[in-house]
Amino acid sequence: MRIRYGYRIELVCAQDLPLVTLLDVHPSRRHDLTTPDEMRATSLTDPLNELPMSQHLDAFGNICRRIVAPAGGMRLESEGVIFDSGEPDRISPDAREVPPSRLPDDVLPFLLGSRYCETDKLGAQAWSLFGNTVPGWARVQAIVDFVHNHLTFGYHFARSTRTAAEAFEERVGVCRDFAHLAVALCRAMNIPARYCNGYLGDIGVAPNPAPMDFNAWFEVYLGGRWHTFDARHNEPRIGRIVICRSRDAADTAMISSFGPHTLQHFEVITEELEEEPMRLMPRHFRQLDARPAM
Repeated sequence: MRIRYGYRIELVCAQDLPLVTLLDVHPSRRHDLTTPDEMRATSLTDPLNELPMSQHLDAFGNICRRIVAPAGGMRLESEGVIFDSGEPDRISPDAREVPPSRLPDDVLPFLLGSRYCETDKLGAQAWSLFGNTVPGWARVQAIVDFVHNHLTFGYHFARSTRTAAEAFEERVGVCRDFAHLAVALCRAMNIPARYCNGYLGDIGVAPNPAPMDFNAWFEVYLGGRWHTFDARHNEPRIGRIVICRSRDAADTAMISSFGPHTLQHFEVITEELEEEPMRLMPRHFRQLDARPAM
């Protein structure tokens, strides 16, 4: 299948605003692009003024862009088409845990605590809740089931500073909180887990009337490879388009700015295209009220 995805974001600022974005599709999916999705940055006060930017990979291999928004503000927008297998997330019930002593060097960091995933605060709860579960896939699924049932989802619960331990106590959150808590509990059980951010449209499921947003899920290292889990939805989904992977949301902010600004406009789109060669569905975006992402 083909999936059309994209965004339009407008920031208003009173003076020049340096920023770094994490909005490009991850390098691991670039080969699936059927239509280029180059970001376009323009001045809000002079729409014909396309702003220069540079590009680099961060420490986790995600694509970053550096831009300076001029006084008055800027618009960031992109739209692309990606080929997807149409298969739901893979289920591998026989996948086994890999002892820390045998983990690859590049996997080890995903055993450690991080800004939003405090393994030290959740270690006792994790072993109390899951110490008697079958190691491997069954244990991770038990963690996902627990988080899915323990937290109540709601956009009005969004708080950018909420950590995994706070989500555990407050029992509310958005998709990033579900992912953070599941990641922290997995790491506390010596299972490497990494945070993911990307697009996830309503493909293969009942349409959600809420405006589209970026989504957070997580991956765990079992049986020598990474596997996808989603504590918010807790079911295999079709059409995930990963943007970035890291330790937690502190490393995956969509926009890191170095100065004051106001989010004026935020839109995201992810939808399956009709299978008609060289024909795109009519362009439309669904507007999302300004609020903390995920």
